[in-house]
Amino acid sequence: MLTDRPPRNSKLLAQFRESEQLTSVELPPELPELAQAIEAVMKDGTRGEVRQACADFLNAASAFYRVRPPEVRALAARPLRVREGGWATELFGDYSLDAALIRIWTRTAVRKQVTSYGTFLSTLCHEFGHHLDCQKFAFSRSPHTRGFYERAAVLYHHARGTPVKKLFWMQMPGGRWRIDWRRTNAVRQAADQILRLSARSNSGK
Repeated sequence: MLTDRPPRNSKLLAQFRESEQLTSVELPPELPELAQAIEAVMKDGTRGEVRQACADFLNAASAFYRVRPPEVRALAARPLRVREGGWATELFGDYSLDAALIRIWTRTAVRKQVTSYGTFLSTLCHEFGHHLDCQKFAFSRSPHTRGFYERAAVLYHHARGTPVKKLFWMQMPGGRWRIDWRRTNAVRQAADQILRLSARSNSGK
């Protein structure tokens, strides 16, 4: 994950910096149960049922944050964009600021397989993060800052019921940042090892 470049416009730059500093949000208590409903329909349900489960999730989250809920569309296979040089990217989801609309794709671009639940839920939380930026925090745009990625991760891990990873960042040219996954994952693995050793120790008492 790579952050956007800081904007030159002074108003947008002020909002960009505000987004950078805002690294967490309050968490709706009912989201884990609603996320489980999404997982259930992804396995055997129709796209219409997936869309409704996503709408239920977003409606509950929006009510908690006291913003109007976004519309959501669950689409089929992801668009595949082939760029010069032969490399390709897939679009997992997007958010329209003007229409307050989230689009999320339910199948992979090439093999048309059902998107993994973790990827799908992460995308949904990411796009809802853009909605919150515009509707709750009144940002003119919703930049990908370190704070934005942190907020989206907190929401995702809460909804999925998994521990939040501490994200480590590396500075890039042009004022951008990217996640240092090697360091991030190493710290997580060390924490998991400590938990396993603690559990073994307690079980032996």
